Amino acid sequence: MRSTTNHAQRLITLWIAWLLAMLFHVDLGLMPLFHGQSPEIHSQIQAEALPLLFGAMLGYFLLPLIAIVLIAYADTAAAPPSRWRPWRRLHFWFSVVYSVTNLPHLVADILVPDARMDQIVLMLALTVFGLLINVEGWRWWRQASL
Repeated sequence: MRSTTNHAQRLITLWIAWLLAMLFHVDLGLMPLFHGQSPEIHSQIQAEALPLLFGAMLGYFLLPLIAIVLIAYADTAAAPPSRWRPWRRLHFWFSVVYSVTNLPHLVADILVPDARMDQIVLMLALTVFGLLINVEGWRWWRQASL
């Protein structure tokens, strides 16, 4: 019996929610600028390494966008779901990597002495969205074998 749950639609929705929460996390981090305060974080990163950091962040934002497009194509393809099974498996493990990277960030935000509650709430939301993506990604992957 085939499931009538549209896991792909859920994944697209969850990834969009995750991306919006990421953008809000960055946006709220910059909000002090609009009130005459500095959002500066005392960084341990050398200036020469900043282009690499910016490139990594670009990739971190772009990969979920690419995943959303591929999920949409996989869900609407005329080919049988099993043909997209390798992508579904890769997507699941990709989502796990994102969840694993969010957990230390959440813990770090909680442990920072002058932590802002809005940032902690957003990181908690990102972590929950990530775990939901993992669950739906697993179900979507397993659904392709039916």
